[in-house]
Amino acid sequence: MTNPLRFLFPFFCAVLIAGCSSTKVDRVSVDETMDLSGRWNDTDSRLVAEQMISDVFAHSWASDFTMANGRKPVVIVGTVRNLSSEHLETGVFIKDIERELVNSGKVRFVAASAERGELRQERLEQQQFASEETAKRLAAEIGADYMLNGSIKTQMDKEGREQVKFYQVDLELVNIESNEKVWIGTKKIKKFVKKPLLKF
Repeated sequence: MTNPLRFLFPFFCAVLIAGCSSTKVDRVSVDETMDLSGRWNDTDSRLVAEQMISDVFAHSWASDFTMANGRKPVVIVGTVRNLSSEHLETGVFIKDIERELVNSGKVRFVAASAERGELRQERLEQQQFASEETAKRLAAEIGADYMLNGSIKTQMDKEGREQVKFYQVDLELVNIESNEKVWIGTKKIKKFVKKPLLKF
């Protein structure tokens, strides 16, 4: 081993040991944008939900319904299908959508089908175990007027260490009784990801 390399070898060893020594964890704000891999993340979910629900109320369907029926429309969120090439937790996105709908104050919102089963079971048990004054009535649910459903799709373009990730979220609001689509929204996200030359 030549003299310059003999002096540099311990330095490189020290750098490698320091890099592998322990995991460091920092707490950050949940609103802070952190994009480590370029994949769909919590920030994408929250921002897309906020923008799409803002757009859904920028159209006249809700005010038209209220004018015709004298009440706010009742909305339910159906299925949001993951048609992407990634594993996406659509449940997080659906909850973001539900939060934006409820907090808007412009619609009434009812539980999705997965939640209704537990509620119906509770009402049945109340008929037997709760007092007559406090037992909740059967067949008193509020029927939804509109269902919101959609999909998340991806396209990837990769060359060497560089990659472009394209996400498209499509949502549709459909009148449950007539099957009329009263709103269609699309949100697109494009990310450029460049991986480092060396990775330890």
